[in-house]
Amino acid sequence: MTDAQFDDDQLLRYSRHILLNEVGIQGQQKIRSARMLIVGAGGLGSPAAVYVAAAGVATIVLVDGDVVDLTNLQRQILHTTKRVGTPKAESGRLALHAVNPEVQVIPVARRVDATALDEFVRDATVVLDCTDNFATRHAINRACVAHRKPLVSGAAIRFDGQIAVFDLRDDASPCYACLFPPASSEDQSEDEPCSTMGVFAPLTGIIGTTQAAEALKLAANIGQSLQGRLLMLDALAMRWHSVCVTRDPGCPVCAGRGVN
Repeated sequence: MTDAQFDDDQLLRYSRHILLNEVGIQGQQKIRSARMLIVGAGGLGSPAAVYVAAAGVATIVLVDGDVVDLTNLQRQILHTTKRVGTPKAESGRLALHAVNPEVQVIPVARRVDATALDEFVRDATVVLDCTDNFATRHAINRACVAHRKPLVSGAAIRFDGQIAVFDLRDDASPCYACLFPPASSEDQSEDEPCSTMGVFAPLTGIIGTTQAAEALKLAANIGQSLQGRLLMLDALAMRWHSVCVTRDPGCPVCAGRGVN
């Protein structure tokens, strides 16, 4: 691939990526050709979408069925005071267009069912789960398993954050349900909303931007992803630690995949 595929403005816009030996023209071209599905335009989806858009991906499908509320503005940086009451997906489109008008942003301002998720995941290069409830996370995971799409999953509550990558193109990769089995997660009360539990604003930025980093690495096919690890952050003490995650051969979602 040559510089001729970028005009002068694009070479300037993406020059700091192109200067990286690990990215270069070829890696930036892969990023430029990518289609990212971001489910959730809140605390995690906001910074993730901003950095993915700034990096120059071709298309972002931004899914969120909620509207902007005043309580969101403490951490959801896609949105502004003037857009309170606006669907988050549309507010996000406006914000991302201002960051990088080259990126096509497709806002989906509704709660999506399994059929719609299946369609969106099928067409995606990378999927970013920026949601806050187990039911949606498991629905996204099932679609990613079915279509063998890499999934970047993040979560944040109070001062605790976590991120993992499930690269389902690899038969040996665990899926989200290997780590959080559907039956056990449905019995937990982890779907605690920020409205009752609270969340430290910068924590969502840290986790969301880490999701963007992992998604861009996957799109450009560079570096080593978080596949096989759950990375956790205690933001109150500012301590990171990780645990290994292996595939569960008895997983009710991905057990049907063969292992090479």
